[in-house]
Amino acid sequence: MLADGQPIVVLDVREQHEYDAGHLIGSVHIGKGVLERDIEKHDFKDDTRMVLYCGGGFRSAIAAKSLKEMGYSNAISLWGGWRGIQAEGLPTE
Repeated sequence: MLADGQPIVVLDVREQHEYDAGHLIGSVHIGKGVLERDIEKHDFKDDTRMVLYCGGGFRSAIAAKSLKEMGYSNAISLWGGWRGIQAEGLPTE
């Protein structure tokens, strides 16, 4: 998805200390615990393609479901989360 040329927002929904320890380059950090409150601080359209990740995929699945219930129709959870990102060798910092 990162290479298909279509606009995408990658949301890291892990805790701040997890994000600080390493994250996908270009990802936006909004912790799952504050996602519903803080998502509207960003100028994302309802149909913005959003890929959410956490450590392994559970928190991001719940967060994506919540965003869909809020009207963000194109929110999905990344299977494998941070561990999957690392295993695939995607660019991190």
